[in-house]
Amino acid sequence: MGNRITTVFNKLRNKNEKALITFITGGDPDIETTENLIIAMEEAGVDIIEIGIPFSDPIAEGIVIQDADIRALAGGCTVDKLFEMIKRLRIKTQIPLLFMTYANPIYAYGKEKFMAKCNEVGIDGIIVPDVPFEEKCEFEDECNRFELCLISLIAPTSGDRVDKIAHEAQGFLYCVSSLGVTGIRNSITTNVGELIKQVKKVSSIPCAVGFGVSTPEQARDIALISDGVIVGSAIVKIVAEHGKNSITPVKNFVSRLKSGME
Repeated sequence: MGNRITTVFNKLRNKNEKALITFITGGDPDIETTENLIIAMEEAGVDIIEIGIPFSDPIAEGIVIQDADIRALAGGCTVDKLFEMIKRLRIKTQIPLLFMTYANPIYAYGKEKFMAKCNEVGIDGIIVPDVPFEEKCEFEDECNRFELCLISLIAPTSGDRVDKIAHEAQGFLYCVSSLGVTGIRNSITTNVGELIKQVKKVSSIPCAVGFGVSTPEQARDIALISDGVIVGSAIVKIVAEHGKNSITPVKNFVSRLKSGME
């Protein structure tokens, strides 16, 4: 389970490098552009890619990704169209691909049907930010059955729960660097380094930091204290600005992020 994810982190660890994980909203501005963006980001050095399933009520997301969800839904993006896209991509690439979604779209699709389809097309894991650790049993059995990593999140507010979450985490641990929703921030104000130290006392699970990382300088600083850096809103913002012509600007941006981390 999560073999591609584990393989990536092991390879990077052997080279003393850190993972760059990027996020884009599926179907923004259209499915074809999303598909091309994934290939372009891999070519620019991205190690793992999260694809957001557009949803009308994405409670963990800031305005940049909310607007992207609205554009994608208005453009006719559906879960089935994203599954078809992943199927096509798997002919061209073996980069680890994750779906970031919410409980509602999974239940609407059918929990077992959704997980089975993820396995069939080659999704490696899912992130469901509105399902707290204590309720992960809602999806855990199906994820295990269909060999999907259910990626856990921890935050500066996780407190006494960090050890238990870290001990049971799969693939990598998504460390939330900032309180509130996703979005571009000028600086990371929480002490995420202490959070990672706490995790490493109980688990060897890779720790990747997201929520607010938006510049090569921030990526470099986060890479010094973590196993990976997650960048989403800054990329989605470029897509919003350039639409179907966003391939080259996004590729150049993630290339600078990766170079900064090295």
